Amino acid sequence: MNKPIKNAHTPPNPRKDAIALAIRLASFYGAVFLLVGIFLPFFPVWLKSRGLDEVEISLILAAPLLIRVIFTPIISFLADHMGDRRRVLIGLTWGSFISLAAFVPLHGFWPLLTVSILFGIFWTSVMPLTESIAMTEVKLAGLDYGRIRLWGSLTFIIASLMGGALIDRWGEGLILHMMLAAMLITILSAYALPVGTSKRQMEKAAPLPPIHWLDALQLMRSKLFLLFIMTAAGTQATHAILYGFGTLHWQSLDITAGIIGALWAVGVLAEVSLFAWSAPLLTRFGPTRLLVFAALGAVLRWIITAFDPPLYILFPVQILHALSFGAAHLGAIHFIAQAVPEQYSATGQGLYAAFAMGVIMGIMTMVSGSLYASLGSHAYLVMAVMAAISLVGALMLNKQWHGEQIIGDREY
Repeated sequence: MNKPIKNAHTPPNPRKDAIALAIRLASFYGAVFLLVGIFLPFFPVWLKSRGLDEVEISLILAAPLLIRVIFTPIISFLADHMGDRRRVLIGLTWGSFISLAAFVPLHGFWPLLTVSILFGIFWTSVMPLTESIAMTEVKLAGLDYGRIRLWGSLTFIIASLMGGALIDRWGEGLILHMMLAAMLITILSAYALPVGTSKRQMEKAAPLPPIHWLDALQLMRSKLFLLFIMTAAGTQATHAILYGFGTLHWQSLDITAGIIGALWAVGVLAEVSLFAWSAPLLTRFGPTRLLVFAALGAVLRWIITAFDPPLYILFPVQILHALSFGAAHLGAIHFIAQAVPEQYSATGQGLYAAFAMGVIMGIMTMVSGSLYASLGSHAYLVMAVMAAISLVGALMLNKQWHGEQIIGDREY
């Protein structure tokens, strides 16, 4: 059984500027999820307004996830090698804005797919670098990751609620403009991130050698790391139907955009509550037990959702998002932080994003259109089966990993 995270409440050596640092990190998470809170529920609606069918929508949503398999590990490795993750992150946010703006005049599947790939090159690498920067600063400054990350979830709630209300009033054409505005806020927040703080602090503590591409290969040869990726990926990928067609399906049931925004918000509010109490939970259970709880929650969530429950049941079921996403995310981020040495942090996050949130999620998103077109809401039963498989993997990982680092310092 793995070791729980030690000192999860108050990590050692808190820095004097910890409050200011926490505000900067929380602000950036908030800005990123302001965009996600519009993109995730409503971008499929915008694509449908451009005349695309279910299969075409699923392919366009899958393209950024699949393209990250190539670019995210490379970008993350370069950020580690350069030792300046913030500068790389700023460049990625500008690239995301420019490619997002290119959507504005477009119609038709192939032009939209092309720009979706371009957008994916930049945007899908933003979160792995953000998590790497945040986890480094959390350890150095004595911060609580969950209480920083929850501000991203709170802005997701604001974006989904306000976005739904604005779309009800002004129509689907507003969706892309809201996304562009949120992307500008993200760029400004990236400039406010700490300048080289992590690098200077780590150099004072112990000089770290520049990493080599063989370090990434060594990680991918670790059976435990691969089991972790497949387990975390399986649970996260069960959200593919919800992310791609949840809003469209609820619209087909005559649920208004405002109520749909509230459904998304309830799930994320439950996630916020989990993040707020993540430190004691991690101390008590550790990362891999959270992955077990996440898979269990996903199995239950998708079985109930598959049968189109009424709103008075659907709203409480959305609370299971705290497990199916929230516990899976916390378990994954803290597993990497505990099992992967600091100098490989961005590389580890990048590999996880590429293979867990890229390959597996991308494939499931790509097939979700056909699944939903043929099965309707019963497609969620396929997600429940996948979650059950992930549960087996999580139980295996919990048994085999004991809190140790799974890659050693290289000797060449």
